[in-house]
Amino acid sequence: MKVTLTNEQKLALRTQHDTTRDGRVRDRIKAVIHASNGWSPEEIADALLIHETTVRQHIKDYLLSNKLKPENGGSSGNSSPRAVDTNIL
Repeated sequence: MKVTLTNEQKLALRTQHDTTRDGRVRDRIKAVIHASNGWSPEEIADALLIHETTVRQHIKDYLLSNKLKPENGGSSGNSSPRAVDTNIL
């Protein structure tokens, strides 16, 4: 799949990558950027340690609707905040 991004689009994606905490979104961003740099889905899958069909779906989702955030929601995490040990440092 051919992905064409302008320098501005790549910069915006890199900025989003740097500011998001969701690893799934970061993987999607990396897949799109690598595809725009000419990497094959196989190479991207190997670099990101995900399945090739997942890479293809990420790229397809981005090309069709600029989708980067998964819609399945994932887990909600802990129901209460975790305590922080301030004696570590």
